Amino acid sequence: MDIQDIKNRFGIIGGSPLLNRAIDIARQVAPTDMSVLITGESGSGKEVFSHIIHQMSTRKHGAFIAVNCGAIPEGTIDSELFGHEKGSFTGAHEARKGYFEVANGGTIFLDEVAELPLGTQARLLRILESGEYLRVGSSKVQKTDVRIIAATNVDVYNRVKSGKFREDLYYRLNTVPLRIPALHERKEDIYLLFRKFSADFSDKYRSPGIQLEPDAIQMLSNYSWPGNVRQLKNIAEQICVLEKDRNVSAAALLNYIPNESAGNLPMTINGGNNTKEDYTERDILYKVLFDMKKDMMELKKLVAEIIQSGGNTSHVMADNTHYINQLYQEVDQTMNTDATLTIKKPLQNAPVDYNYTQDAEEVEESLSLIDKESDLIKKALKKHKGKRKFAAQELGISERTLYRKIKELNLN
Repeated sequence: MDIQDIKNRFGIIGGSPLLNRAIDIARQVAPTDMSVLITGESGSGKEVFSHIIHQMSTRKHGAFIAVNCGAIPEGTIDSELFGHEKGSFTGAHEARKGYFEVANGGTIFLDEVAELPLGTQARLLRILESGEYLRVGSSKVQKTDVRIIAATNVDVYNRVKSGKFREDLYYRLNTVPLRIPALHERKEDIYLLFRKFSADFSDKYRSPGIQLEPDAIQMLSNYSWPGNVRQLKNIAEQICVLEKDRNVSAAALLNYIPNESAGNLPMTINGGNNTKEDYTERDILYKVLFDMKKDMMELKKLVAEIIQSGGNTSHVMADNTHYINQLYQEVDQTMNTDATLTIKKPLQNAPVDYNYTQDAEEVEESLSLIDKESDLIKKALKKHKGKRKFAAQELGISERTLYRKIKELNLN
């Protein structure tokens, strides 16, 4: 059976070389009884490959049992896997067969195998080495002939180095490593998968088909897909059910794809020491506003000193020339007042000319976040002549986030 036949049989969509390589490895190892360790991000389709290996092996007529090791409590997982005797613990009212006994002659798929407790790992290692195990509460050795396929979405070797996973078990499970590529590594397959999922859901819900506009296709391909195929399938289903316009644009697609802007921003709190508290675009705007308000307070204090000195600015200039030179541009943009205060752009090493009246009426500046956000976006777009890519870089946000903000704020 060639790779395309396997794709057709198991419903695999895509032509990525990384995907084809994974299928080829599964096809070659299937007829053997070698243990396989499947690695890949959550939602990338690891269980599908376990079915490929089982169905193309000599054990295909035997039982196939999938066990999520991370979902079984530590106190009961030994009983689930290896069985127990009556009275072996509180609540054990009768003897029970474990998965390794039930799947004798077949295949067990241990998903999230890195979550196994160390004691259970020792029991599993014995099965891999000799095919023997003990039921919980029993001293009688049981035999089983089971092929083990394991999977994980974490780096098991890092857990080995930290003492959370047995090294000898790691090498027994990893006889044949099989890595499933993440969806962002197979960009050429993303639109194909979306078309397949949307067509299936349109048939299921008896709704018109979904068509993506070119900008939406590009956005779909450029998204990182942390949830992989599972996330793409969920979004396709949401669009089929909720979207009234069956020709979906990039703007409409933004309503279904989570915002990644926080992860794209280059600034972090505490100088990068706390990687879990990345600035969002709103945090940046707050920071800008508070910095501007601080500068305004300093400037007002400076003006008050000049007024109190009776207009003698010489000593004030000597102490604050550097600060004044730094603020002269910001004042023009942040201060809106009817006072006769005027600050002229200073020449290098030249004095600043102040004209003022003590009866100046101060007008409270607007601190509306929406207004400030709108002004910043307008200025960035104007500076870069409407080029959103460069405007987004200037603002420190992603181009997609800028696109959404323009739409939300009704900016032309």
